[in-house]
Amino acid sequence: MKALRFGRHAAIAVIAAGALALSACGSDNATGTAPAGSQSAGGTKVTGTLTGIGSSAQGAAMDAWKTNFASANSGASVQYSPDGSGAGRKAILDGSAQFAGSDAYLKDDEYASSKSVCGPDGAINVPVYISPIAVAFNVPGVTDLKLDAATVAKIFRGQIAKWNDPAIAALNAGVSLPDLKVTPVNRSDDSGTTQNFTDYLSAAAPDVWTDKAAGVWPASLQGENAKGTSGVVKTVTDTPGAVTYADDSAVSGKLGVAQIKVGDSFTKISAEAAAKAVDAGKPVEGRAANDLSIKLDRKTTIAGAYPIVLVSFHVLCTTYDKQETVDLVKAFEHYVVSEEGQKAAAESAKSAPLSSDLAAKAGKAIDSIKVKS
Repeated sequence: MKALRFGRHAAIAVIAAGALALSACGSDNATGTAPAGSQSAGGTKVTGTLTGIGSSAQGAAMDAWKTNFASANSGASVQYSPDGSGAGRKAILDGSAQFAGSDAYLKDDEYASSKSVCGPDGAINVPVYISPIAVAFNVPGVTDLKLDAATVAKIFRGQIAKWNDPAIAALNAGVSLPDLKVTPVNRSDDSGTTQNFTDYLSAAAPDVWTDKAAGVWPASLQGENAKGTSGVVKTVTDTPGAVTYADDSAVSGKLGVAQIKVGDSFTKISAEAAAKAVDAGKPVEGRAANDLSIKLDRKTTIAGAYPIVLVSFHVLCTTYDKQETVDLVKAFEHYVVSEEGQKAAAESAKSAPLSSDLAAKAGKAIDSIKVKS
C-alpha cells in the first residue's frame, strides 16, 4: 500500500434521473423519496434518500459528506445516525439500513450472517476514513505526556491510581505531575473505537491487557463510562484527572493528548502518523473478492507511525433489491472515496486521506455492487 496522501481521482457514479423509491438492503421498505435533483459531478441527476447508521467517530466527516453530496445533488440526501459501530453493523445485518459506518470490519460470524441479507457474497467493508485514536486526558497544568503501551494499559485497568505514579513519571522526566486521582472513562456502547483501542492494548501490552480485543468494554474493569465519542470527551473535559480514548477529531479545548512509544521513540498523534501505521496493515483473508478489510500491525516499530489508529469502513451489501438503491449507494460512496470527499473529511475531521492505491481499490469494490438476481 502506498503512503496515504491526496492526489487520487475517483469519479462519482452515473445514475438515472427521476424520483427514486429506495429500499433497505434486505427489503422493499421505502426509506424516502425526493424530487428530481440537480446535476451531479458525474453529469446526471441524483435523487432519493440513503439511510445509514453507525460510527460516531465518522460524525464530523459524515456531516461534510452529507452536506456536499446534497449540495451537488439537490434531489438527493443522506440520513446518518451516529449510534455507534455496533449499532450500524446490526442495522445492515437486519436490513434496517442501506449502509453502516463501522470502525471495525465485520467479524467472521457477522460476515456469514450478511449473506442472508446481502446475497451470496455477503457484505463488503470499504475503507472511507482513517484517523488516529487519541489518549486524551484532563490533568490541570499538563498538556503533553509520553506513554508506552504497558502504562496506557495499566491506566485503563485501574492499576495506576494517581497521575504522579512512578510508571508515568519515569516516562516524563521534568514534567510536574500532580497527586491527582486517575479516572479512566470508557465507551458504554458497542464501539469500533473501543475495538481498535483494545486491539492495540492486547497486541502491544499483552502481559497487562489480558482481555481480548472487543467492541464492548470489559465489564470487570472499574471506571466511568459514557455513550459515544462526544459523551466520553465531555465527561473527561468536565472531570479533572479523567482520561479516555477518542477519535482525535473530537479532542480539543483543555484536554491534553499523549505521545505513544513506538520502537525506541515517541510519536505525536497526526494524520500522517496514522497513515504510516495503516501502510503496515495486511488484507483480511477469507472475505468477498472486493472486500477491503485491513488487519493493522499494532506492534509496528516504524519510526513516526502511530499505532492506535482506526480504519473506519462503510459496510455495504454486494447486492440490493432495487437498481435505484444500487445507483444511489454507488453515487454517494464514489463521492466519499473521491479526492474531493477525502479532502472534505480531512478538513473537517483531521483524518488521513486514502492513498491513491487504496482509493482505486475502493472504487472497484463500489463498482461491483449490483441488483439481486
